[in-house]
Amino acid sequence: MIWNEKMETMSREEMRALQSERLVATVKRVYENVPAYRAKMDAIGLKPEDVKGVEDLTKLPFTTKADLRDNYPFGLFAVPQDEIVRVHASSGTTGKPTVVGYTAKDIEMWSECVARCMTMAGITKKDIIQVAYGYGLFTGGLGAHYGAEHIGATTVPMGTGNTQKLVTLMKDFGATAIACTPSYLLHISEVLKESGEVNDLKLKAAICGAEPWTEEMRLQIEKNLNIHAHDIYGLSEIMGPGVACDCEYHEGLHVCEDYFIPEIISPTTFEPVADGETGELVFTTISKEGLPLIRYRTRDLTSISYGKCKCGRTTCRISRFKGRSDDMLIIRGVNVFPSQVEEALLSIDGVSPHYHIIVDRVNNLDTLEIMVEVDGKFFSDEIKGLEALSVKIGKAVQQMIGLNAKIKLVEPRTIERSMGKAVHVTDKRKLV
Repeated sequence: MIWNEKMETMSREEMRALQSERLVATVKRVYENVPAYRAKMDAIGLKPEDVKGVEDLTKLPFTTKADLRDNYPFGLFAVPQDEIVRVHASSGTTGKPTVVGYTAKDIEMWSECVARCMTMAGITKKDIIQVAYGYGLFTGGLGAHYGAEHIGATTVPMGTGNTQKLVTLMKDFGATAIACTPSYLLHISEVLKESGEVNDLKLKAAICGAEPWTEEMRLQIEKNLNIHAHDIYGLSEIMGPGVACDCEYHEGLHVCEDYFIPEIISPTTFEPVADGETGELVFTTISKEGLPLIRYRTRDLTSISYGKCKCGRTTCRISRFKGRSDDMLIIRGVNVFPSQVEEALLSIDGVSPHYHIIVDRVNNLDTLEIMVEVDGKFFSDEIKGLEALSVKIGKAVQQMIGLNAKIKLVEPRTIERSMGKAVHVTDKRKLV
């Protein structure tokens, strides 16, 4: 079992002492080796010796995705190029890709973090795990792969792209665990239910991430496949998957605090918020060599709790994400997150988690339409059944987000499936 009990059960005082020691070393390293950080600190008159511990964290400047793009491709690396053993990068769909580099030690640390997360999901060296994240520049595939191998589990590098083959090999190989996006696993579960092959599996656990998902979706996946599903969190800029994961109690995601210091700030004032309050998640890496980042704004909205978990771990926990500050939709002056819509939909029987939000502007007025897949039985009933369901969904959405939406009910498999991150929104206001 990979459970770093020494780190994961530290007292708060011990953890802060360790974080302080590593933070001081990191600040000194980036100041000396990364010109962009030295310029940021010099601009505010901050020297490395001014940072003596975690209590001085807020003195440091923020880092954003724009900083990585402005220093594309390797300008924020803190070690010589010949010490970088691997490079990953984002897709770059909104501009230049963000490029991240890893030393051999970074890869070891990453593998350990993912292994800890998989252990929280009950995965051991006796398991056979299919990795169905994308391999390549995306961090998901290789991140999960190295973590599984670190545990000693039999690792099947399946990737994405051929669901039927994945299902066949899952049965033939006797896979007991899978790592993939939650939307893809839901799709896999539908394929298995249709073919009546769910009971042919030995699957017992899933570790899902790379996109936000609701508690309702987790419960539906568990029901469909008779497994335990766990939420793993990470982002390529900080490391990749494995920054945090939930344990069997699903009461927040445990952060690997010995490697990453989390903060929650107000996305408008940029000041720290009180413990338990929702705000934007900010991370400082305190052990990375290749690309150490100071106070990186993730744009993810969550809260932090520091109490001891029922599982025995004392590491802090971040709550299930409520959305992102940069993919938030502002409709008629109201802030709307796709995850809110999903939560409303999954509270209604017969409604699937497959939906698509379409925002438009007609006569200078924002419009909101939600396409929702529902059980095929509704289309065999009288039209009154569809109308009643549409009204029920509309009320649930209105209560959740405070806006009326046009509900368009569609038959199963109408909405395109994704084997990677699900695309839930089309904002036509941006296309004109």
